[in-house]
Amino acid sequence: MRGRIVKLFAVTSALTFLCTGAIAQISASDRLDCLIQPHVLTKLGSPINGILEIISVARGDFVKQGEVLGKLESGVEIVNVELARARVESDVAIRSSRVRLDFRRRELDRIGELYRKKVATQKIKEEAEQAFSLAEIDLLEAQAINLIARLELRRAEAILEQRTIVSPIDGVVVERALSPGEFVHEQAHIVSIAQIDPLRVEVFVPIALYGTIEPGMQAEVMPEAPSGGIYLARVTVVDQVFDAASGTFGVRMEISNPSLELPAGLKCTTRFLQ
Repeated sequence: MRGRIVKLFAVTSALTFLCTGAIAQISASDRLDCLIQPHVLTKLGSPINGILEIISVARGDFVKQGEVLGKLESGVEIVNVELARARVESDVAIRSSRVRLDFRRRELDRIGELYRKKVATQKIKEEAEQAFSLAEIDLLEAQAINLIARLELRRAEAILEQRTIVSPIDGVVVERALSPGEFVHEQAHIVSIAQIDPLRVEVFVPIALYGTIEPGMQAEVMPEAPSGGIYLARVTVVDQVFDAASGTFGVRMEISNPSLELPAGLKCTTRFLQ
């Protein structure tokens, strides 16, 4: 029995020594595998259905945020905007209501003067007051109709604007999924755009290094060939959930890439700077 205890103690000591040595080896390591990815990869579609009329970009083109990439057929929507604008610009109802209101005001003043002189009766005076109040209501109604027309114009313009495909980011077109004449629906995307400034670097770090890496730290990133070189990255995210199967946790970093010289999709190695 004593011999078994001695053997068990020896095995436990050996495992402890090996684990401690492994942790020390991991802590001393200055190179970890990583992957360079786009900061954002968006599949751009349309909120409404329609026929794609124009697509002005192709794979490999660089686009700017707010740049028009394509349009859906929008003949009916353009006519609706013009019709709504014509209603807004037509102020005939308001002008005629103001003319009637001015006439009723002068008439009320005249009858009021006659009433004070005992020439007009109470009934005539009340009828003039009623006519003036109705003229005021007519003007308010005309103004309300004009306000509704302005709102309808804004709605028609918004519907027309939805048929224009605009880039939400600066990036490069990595895919053009549809061509002019094809039908666009909610599940279909028209183009895919990758933002490569900044770039995102994903690295899986051994659990033994948890607590030694914090957001804001810097690291050197060495991309694989053909790019090569050394790039400075900044830690932005340190995962709080471990991957038990691989014994690692995720760390995300960013690399500034204003000249777009570094492509995405490269394997790399990284070394965190203390």
